[in-house]
Amino acid sequence: MIDLRLLREDPDRVRASQRARGEDVGLVDALLSADERRRSSSSRFDQLRAEQRALGKRVPKASGEEKAELLRQAAELSAAVKSADAEQDQAAEEAQSLLLRLGNVVHPDVPVGGEEDFTVLETVGTPRDFAAEGFEPKDHLELGQGLGAIDVERGAKVSGSRFYYLTGVGALLELALVNAAIAQATAAGLTPMLTPALVKPRAMEGTGFLGQAAENVYHLEKDDFYLVGTSEVPLAAYHMDEIIDAGQLPLRYAGFSPCFRREAGTYGKDTRGIFRVHQFDKVEMFSYVAPEEAEAEHTRLLEWEKQWLSGLGLAYQVIDVATGDLGASASRKFDCEAWIPTQGKYRELTSASNCNEFQARRLSVRMRENKDGKQVTRPLATLNGTLCAVPRTIVALLETHQRPDGSVTVPEVLRPYLGGRDVLEPVAK
Repeated sequence: MIDLRLLREDPDRVRASQRARGEDVGLVDALLSADERRRSSSSRFDQLRAEQRALGKRVPKASGEEKAELLRQAAELSAAVKSADAEQDQAAEEAQSLLLRLGNVVHPDVPVGGEEDFTVLETVGTPRDFAAEGFEPKDHLELGQGLGAIDVERGAKVSGSRFYYLTGVGALLELALVNAAIAQATAAGLTPMLTPALVKPRAMEGTGFLGQAAENVYHLEKDDFYLVGTSEVPLAAYHMDEIIDAGQLPLRYAGFSPCFRREAGTYGKDTRGIFRVHQFDKVEMFSYVAPEEAEAEHTRLLEWEKQWLSGLGLAYQVIDVATGDLGASASRKFDCEAWIPTQGKYRELTSASNCNEFQARRLSVRMRENKDGKQVTRPLATLNGTLCAVPRTIVALLETHQRPDGSVTVPEVLRPYLGGRDVLEPVAK
């Protein structure tokens, strides 16, 4: 959630952020009103409690009619205190509910607009020219089936559309990608983590996934658990309700987990193959830093993603995601989009998001530091960055590194994790 002081001191900035996101600007004024009611009812409650305590001291010293009058006043004050307390609780609950609906304040440099209004920051590598090489590229599904690596028909038979099996060399390729990604992250100083795939409501809400993104979240109603769509959720909640000494920062983790997404609103979109699926595995980077270090950390996460994609030999572009496509918790997001030959365009493979204090405030994660000789606490900043979303990475690898006979060249970075093989060969039918 945002800092209420920002809302009070600069409501126009928050209104502009809501407008840029394409979200309800009236929410800002409703929250300002609820916050004012909360503060005024709190003041009234404190005033009435002070009067009640003062009156309580006079009662034992009084007698006769005076005491009877004081007792009558005490009864009236008691009723007023209870009413003010209830009013205070109601106003606080309303303010908190509205605050949780408000998205993070967007960074001033984020391009304004919808999904297609991003800004290209950088293009790395050159898409492969298959025409110059004299053959038509196959798509990842045809290649994967030829390699005995992907089985979507049995995935659909067992679990429905957008499910799949990775078989044989396909399973080995996933394990190679995960191990190589974790090795890079560990070498960079991140702590590897295997995280839960089921989380409590507070963890999901605290990271901002139960607002506009709720339609894509799987909820197990009987047990009131949520299936995570990214290990960002359990990594963000890992230090929930904790105070971290400033000297321990930055804390950086690389989480591996299965991820589950309903893909609501994508009917008929990317239905072929494994580009857009309901279940997949992913390696996710996550950082806890002091707020003033957040922008530098954002750049650092992006550089690690670029290192990974370049090591895989993929051509890609880096985009500054537009305001309407940020998601509730991010103030700014950079995506790396890899070139997919048979689609003839760049598609998202990784994201790096700066959530500044938004998630930390919701999850009550704070940092402790010395300031002017005193120990003070304040919210810290959280950031996340995808290192390897496995299915989409396999799509890009197979299509980019294919050969005319349907075999696929293995990038050098993956060879140690594939028994040294440098080519994936088609299997006999």
